[in-house]
Amino acid sequence: MNIFVLSTGRCGSVTFSRACAHITNYSTAHESNADLIGARRLEFPEDHIEVDNRLAWYLGRLDSRFGDDAIYVNLVREKEQVARSYARRKSFGIMSGFHNGILINAGDLEPLDIANDMIDTVQANIRHFLRGKSRTMECRLENIQTDFGKFWELIGAEGDLEAALNTFTRDHNTSAEMFDAPRPSISSRLLRKTWRIMEGLPTYLRDA
Repeated sequence: MNIFVLSTGRCGSVTFSRACAHITNYSTAHESNADLIGARRLEFPEDHIEVDNRLAWYLGRLDSRFGDDAIYVNLVREKEQVARSYARRKSFGIMSGFHNGILINAGDLEPLDIANDMIDTVQANIRHFLRGKSRTMECRLENIQTDFGKFWELIGAEGDLEAALNTFTRDHNTSAEMFDAPRPSISSRLLRKTWRIMEGLPTYLRDA
């Protein structure tokens, strides 16, 4: 069984994925295929939890590939908090793509207004996608200690629930961390990319 955790982003998805790492009967990853295209974008192992807010832009293809044969989670956070976080990221990432690609000639709009519009759009798409699906749940960041326990039961998780819940006592991938931390060097980014390519090669080529 595959589990997909959908969201707008900026709502605890990194922490959610780290909490899922304490589940022993599923593998888990965060945005593991975000640099892939075509059929490979939606290739995931069996019994896997994929946490990726960008899947909200692949819902048609996700439905064609998995349909009702998966469990879907809508991870949400209080909208104002999400919008303020995205407004700080107006010049890069999904915010920049929405502002400069989806919208046209919107340079005079306030970043907070753009963020709110993007959040409303993504959430409307996710909720429409979930209609008719038999195994879904909404998981609210503000109620995560209770909702993650419900998620644990829904998927039949095994492992260390207490350790998973303790993960949510720390913040991960905050906007403050991004703006205060130095950006990775070009060489380190290229090294990670090369390693990712090598992982996708057959063993005999990796070892050559």
